[in-house]
Amino acid sequence: MRVLVTGASGFLGRAVAAAIVAAGHEVRCLQRRPSGVTGATDVLGTITDPAGVAEAVAGVDAVVHLAAKVSLAGSPADFETVNVGGTRTLLAAARAAGVGRLVFVSSPSVAHSGASITGSDAEPADPARARGDYARTKAAAELLALAADSAELRVVAVRPHLVWGPGDTQLIARIVERARAGRLPLLGHGAALIDTTYIDNAASAIEAALERVDAVHGNSYVITNGEPRPVAELLAGICAAAGVAAPAWSVPASVARTAGSVIEAAWRVFPGQDEPPMTRFLAEQLSTAHWFDQRRTRADLHWTPAATLDEGLERLAAHYRSL
Repeated sequence: MRVLVTGASGFLGRAVAAAIVAAGHEVRCLQRRPSGVTGATDVLGTITDPAGVAEAVAGVDAVVHLAAKVSLAGSPADFETVNVGGTRTLLAAARAAGVGRLVFVSSPSVAHSGASITGSDAEPADPARARGDYARTKAAAELLALAADSAELRVVAVRPHLVWGPGDTQLIARIVERARAGRLPLLGHGAALIDTTYIDNAASAIEAALERVDAVHGNSYVITNGEPRPVAELLAGICAAAGVAAPAWSVPASVARTAGSVIEAAWRVFPGQDEPPMTRFLAEQLSTAHWFDQRRTRADLHWTPAATLDEGLERLAAHYRSL
């Protein structure tokens, strides 16, 4: 199968493209800079350029769409342009080129309204209730993608949750950096149960969805390791792997949420060079439970995680020892 992967220069996209190559498929990657994926062919460009997208999809059998603006802050218009507009452009090009399969890589945040999630399956994406511009636009994009599902273009949405692993410059690097600087508190008591997904598992699940599109199209699936742990335990495990001290102080969750709202408002007026230190969405993610029922995902995709959470932490520790 000839497969286009968008966003393959990112942490997850690179792993997904490599997994699809390893499965024996011919892979083309579309992103703004070289993907570095051995065995794949790069097409440099952006998901918002119709001509470039049309060139990238020409002759492929399937698309795995990961390209997105992923951030805790930024211009709402930029999120709309990339996440919604880019998806719309890709869908139009895929239909025009006769592409038969599309895997839309989404996020559980598209159906998260701030309350705890305890054992839910993939609830419908809801832009009106999603928290923050990223989640709102990803929800709108997922709805666009699933609305395009047909006998000619079969579409499935997958939502990997909190993907992490060696080489992650977002979640893991930020946790370690803040812990090292003594700026990583627990919110509340750190007891909220949270699911995460080790990078190899996320990539293999997305590759499994690609293989199973014909049987599962029209559906959304949350992907996790299926091993919910308390936030404090997760953070301690990551910090131990990196050789830094675990959080030793806490902030009431309500205070963090209020502070996050204030920081978000200030960031829109005076944006910093990096991500804001706290947002309301981040405070909610760190202080409320979010773990998911994986039975339908595993049965429908014919997939199970290959690496446990503890094995992932061991690999993370080995990575930091090698630096």
